[in-house]
Amino acid sequence: MLKITLRPNNSTFFYRGDSKALMTQLNSVVFANRQRIAVGIFFFIQGISFATWASRIPDIKRILDLNDAEIGSLLLVMPFSSLLGLAISGWINRNFDNRPPLIIAMIVQCASIMGIGMSSDIIDLGISLFFLSLAFRIGGVAMNTQAVMLQKSFAKPINGSFHAMWSLGGIVGVGLTTSLIWLSVSMSSHLFWVAITLVSAAIITFKYLPSGDKATTGSKIQLGKPDKSLLVLGLIILFASFCEGGMFDWSGIYFKEVIKVDIYTVGYFTFMMCMALSRWFMDKVISKIGKQTVYLISSILITFGILMSTVFPFFVPAIIGFSMVGIGAAVLVPITFSLAGESKKYSPGMAISIISTYSVVGMLIGPPLIGFLSHAIGMKWAFLFIALMGACILPASRWYFRVAKSENLDQ
Repeated sequence: MLKITLRPNNSTFFYRGDSKALMTQLNSVVFANRQRIAVGIFFFIQGISFATWASRIPDIKRILDLNDAEIGSLLLVMPFSSLLGLAISGWINRNFDNRPPLIIAMIVQCASIMGIGMSSDIIDLGISLFFLSLAFRIGGVAMNTQAVMLQKSFAKPINGSFHAMWSLGGIVGVGLTTSLIWLSVSMSSHLFWVAITLVSAAIITFKYLPSGDKATTGSKIQLGKPDKSLLVLGLIILFASFCEGGMFDWSGIYFKEVIKVDIYTVGYFTFMMCMALSRWFMDKVISKIGKQTVYLISSILITFGILMSTVFPFFVPAIIGFSMVGIGAAVLVPITFSLAGESKKYSPGMAISIISTYSVVGMLIGPPLIGFLSHAIGMKWAFLFIALMGACILPASRWYFRVAKSENLDQ
């Protein structure tokens, strides 16, 4: 008799010569790993898409001759579109699996990236950004729901690895942008070929995504007493979105106008690189020091990273500061989504949709507010808003763990 332990779910059984039983177990492990790779690829694709558009914001500003306040106003289009995306995601969670809306969102996303490259005025650009943000939100909720559901097939935490793939995609996206800027490749050509490549990869990978993940319960908003734990998690996501949104949308302009470097994507690239590294190791770190301590460290890193970059607005301190922010900000969304998936009141997909509403509010207020502050007092001082939001994460996270303890939730 042979004792066999199978990865990734660490299931143990005793093999007595029944080859059929062994093959069934082996096939389930292979199938789970294949689905994990497919979901990871979609995170990777969306990371490339987001970084490709965000790293070209300074070029968009130059081509359309926009000031910081106008860029801030333009960015307001995206959170309003995200609110619509959340409403659609809630309806999807009640009626469908997550696989079909995910591929549709990816196709719309890539078409919107093409549209950004071909935009000749602010109206065309606003329309493209509207559909890009809509696709990001619907696809993001679907991806994160699949990641949370897939976690149930694995004994060890894997959620951080999916978000690491998103950050890795961001590194690839901003690295490619940096190379093409150096080679003087036009923005329209760059965005066109990126979109074609990504939509092709999404279509090829689609058939390997998990299916049959429609929630049977907890997919309707329940009136009555609010879910306090989700409320506090939403608040953490709100502060995290202020930080991430500010870094995504304004880091290139910060390095171009405050640090004054020619290859202005270097700050964004450093930020994304540190986010990816942080997410690759976050699951191991969480298992050793706990989620509450990770929130504490993240808050400190974001706050002091921004302070270093603003008090010492020179290349080396700014790079170190952006690295600290990247390491700290990386873990906030994966941990918070994972905690939301433990809700006793809602399905994972609905819980993620609910707290994502706070993210939309953060994106609605944060990046545009930085643009308006920059126009009024300068980009360097406007960046202190990110430090303030990073500091707010600490008391919010401590509040959550007190609530979770009272509600007997998995921490």
